[in-house]
Amino acid sequence: MLYTVRHLSWLMLGASQKGRPVNGRECAFTLIEFMGVITIMVTMMALVAPAFTRMKNANDVTKAAYEVAGVLEGARAYAIANNTYVWVGFYEEDASKASTLPATPGTGRIVLSVVASKDGTLIHDVELTSPATAIDRTRLSQIDKLVKIDNAHLKTFSSETGNSDFDTRPAVTGATARIGDVSPPNPSLSPFQYPVTSSTAQYNFTKAIEISPRGEVRVNNTNYSVKPIVEIGLQPTYGTLVDTANRNVAAVQITGVLGNVKIYRR
Repeated sequence: MLYTVRHLSWLMLGASQKGRPVNGRECAFTLIEFMGVITIMVTMMALVAPAFTRMKNANDVTKAAYEVAGVLEGARAYAIANNTYVWVGFYEEDASKASTLPATPGTGRIVLSVVASKDGTLIHDVELTSPATAIDRTRLSQIDKLVKIDNAHLKTFSSETGNSDFDTRPAVTGATARIGDVSPPNPSLSPFQYPVTSSTAQYNFTKAIEISPRGEVRVNNTNYSVKPIVEIGLQPTYGTLVDTANRNVAAVQITGVLGNVKIYRR
C-alpha cells in the first residue's frame, strides 16, 4: 500500500488516541517542523559519534592486546615443547601504506614475527656485545605467518604501579624490560629478519624478546639477564595519528621465569 507524505506524518505523530485526524483535519509536518527534527537528529549524531569512536578504539586496543598475548603464549609453548630458543620480534610500520619491501617504519600498524632455532642452540654468542649482529637467518625457521595489528601503536609507559596510564599493575624494572616507542633504549643485540628464507629482508626486527627452552624470557638489549617482568605497551591510533588523549590503553606483561602472560587495561 502506498502512503503519501501527509499520511506517513500522520502515522508518526499519532494525531489522536484512536489514530484518526483531529477535528476532521489531517495532521502533517510543516517544513519548519521537519527541519527542526533534522537539526535535532544531526546534533544528537554529532554528540554520540565520539562515544562510538572511543568504544571502537577501546575494542581495537583490547583486540591488539589479546593478539600480542596469544603470540607470546604460543611462542613460549613452542620453545618448551621443541626444546629450542624462540624469538618474538616487534616492528611498527606506516599504516597509511601497504606493507612495502623493505618495510616503511612509521605509526599505526604493529608487525610481529616469531622464529626459532633450527638445531635448538642459542646460535648467537651468550655474551652479547655491541654492535649488534643479526642472527644467522639460515639457522632460523619461521613459526607461523606474520601477525599484523592495525590501529595500534607501541607505547612506552612509565614504570610506576599507580600512574595516570593505569590504576594498578606490577612495576616494570627499567626501560630494557619494556617494548614500546622509546624502549628498549638500544636495538636488540640479537636482531633477526623476515623472511628468513631470503637474503633480502622486508623487516628487520630490532625490538625482540628471546624465550629459552625452559621458558625464560629476556629482552636482549644491553645485557642477557632474565627480567622479572617484560611489558609491551599499546596505544590506539587513527591511521598514523596516535590518539594521545584516549585513555583506552593496554599493557601486556609476561613474567621472566614462569612466562605468565597478563593484560592490564585502564
